[in-house]
Amino acid sequence: MLNTWVVAPTCLPIVLRRCHACTSGRFRANGKFRVNANHKLIDAWLLALCTACGETTKLTVLERRNVRSVRPELLDRLHDNDLGLTAELLQDPFVRRRNRVALDWEGAWRLDTAGSNHLDREVADVSVRFAARIPVRPVRLIAEGFGLSRAEVDRLITEGNLVSAVRLSGRLTGDFGFTLKR
Repeated sequence: MLNTWVVAPTCLPIVLRRCHACTSGRFRANGKFRVNANHKLIDAWLLALCTACGETTKLTVLERRNVRSVRPELLDRLHDNDLGLTAELLQDPFVRRRNRVALDWEGAWRLDTAGSNHLDREVADVSVRFAARIPVRPVRLIAEGFGLSRAEVDRLITEGNLVSAVRLSGRLTGDFGFTLKR
């Protein structure tokens, strides 16, 4: 029987960027946007607050764009300070690269295993689905899902009792599956 696990965000991740006012490098996005229009051109920024000093930084979303080229739904979401839009923009690789920021997902996600009916099986087939692009080590997910230590999971991999079509070392942000033989 195939079990499905879901890696889901619980809150917005921390934005890693150097603060110009203090030595901190961590900002918390709170879902607020600043939109500025100058004639037919529009700029929009996602605001984030330094976790140490409270200083605000702006992450560029739109820069000097013609107002007519921006979808009306996007403008409405920017004006409404849509928290869902904040999550989407933080996940967008283009926005992160443009603003030279990284994300820290530590403590901002959870693993939903849908119960523990898989723990007592001799062979467990598990499909892991990501609700957002959260970089997580598969070894950590498997250890957490089965209540094992990471060293035990590594041992199962080297013995060939834990197999997957994807490499289980490193970080993944996309769906994968694995089989555990006890």
